[in-house]
Amino acid sequence: MMWQYFRGSAVVTAVGLAMAWGIGGPGGLWVAFNLALLETSLSFDNAVVNASVLKHWDEKWRRRFLIWGMLIAVFGMRVIFPLVIVAVIAMMAPLPGPVTIYQWLTSGAWPTSDVLSMAIVQPDRYAAILQSAHIEVTAFGGAFLMLVFWNFFLNHEKDVHWFKPIERLLAKIGKLDMAAILLSLLVLLAVARLLPGAEGYRFLLAGLWGVVVFVAVDGLGSLLGDEQAAAKTGWGGFLYLEILDASFSFDGVLGAFALTKSIFLIAIGLGIGAMFVRSFTLLLVYRGTLSSLKYLEHGAFWAIGALAAVMLLAARWHIPEAITGGVAAVLIVLAALHSWWINRRAVAQHPA
Repeated sequence: MMWQYFRGSAVVTAVGLAMAWGIGGPGGLWVAFNLALLETSLSFDNAVVNASVLKHWDEKWRRRFLIWGMLIAVFGMRVIFPLVIVAVIAMMAPLPGPVTIYQWLTSGAWPTSDVLSMAIVQPDRYAAILQSAHIEVTAFGGAFLMLVFWNFFLNHEKDVHWFKPIERLLAKIGKLDMAAILLSLLVLLAVARLLPGAEGYRFLLAGLWGVVVFVAVDGLGSLLGDEQAAAKTGWGGFLYLEILDASFSFDGVLGAFALTKSIFLIAIGLGIGAMFVRSFTLLLVYRGTLSSLKYLEHGAFWAIGALAAVMLLAARWHIPEAITGGVAAVLIVLAALHSWWINRRAVAQHPA
């Protein structure tokens, strides 16, 4: 039954929305619900890509990712990581220390000497500092996702194509050594030229770090002695999926501040969305959906390419999240419908 895959998400949703009501009343409930809906709709392609990796894993590593990996995704990437970004920019401690807690207990006034305290007491200042890193965050995440996109399509051994003329051309380009890195660097240089001098330098530097991290993670499996690709199994694959999830969540975390400045409501809403991404991943892995819908994976990677392009161009122009989510949803739905139509035609031609 499909319900078994969504049981945990339903429990987290009920608890999370109850907490949102307690924090902000009906308004808090509405904000958390909208954030959860936005995160789920924007990250369905993430679930498909997760499933395409997890289907190669043994059950032990699947459980590790679906339990510990999701805890890192919900709390680490959507709560702790933004605090770390602000801590680096503002040169502050991310969490309150014993002295801060003692001062609060004795004086009753919560200091703002650390980032978490600032986010609670001065949410507008916290949001402003976090959003000041918009260029670096989008450049890093966009570069990483762009390489994920290139690595899937720039494969000269790939023989299943959805958009056949384009994907066949990309497969031929894949015969060129380091084609993915070369194309990524060209894209980063082109976008950096659209920005003013200082911003262009910040964008290019962050994008290069995205390329460096992808190459390092992609090669981690070989370094650890894994015979398979790093994104297939082991610690290399685990780290790959965590950074991939972080790249997907960057835009959602920054965009969430348009709805609320409360880090607690943001954490609840995005956490609920991340749990539903986990449920969709389970459904796709254990029901063999990727195998039965041959173009669904292609649609997800085209959606990743679209998201990477949007994140990179967002350094220069504001692109509404609705457009990003809409394009990704259309690509995935079209791929699923095309796959279903191919299956129906095959059954009609060969009933046996």
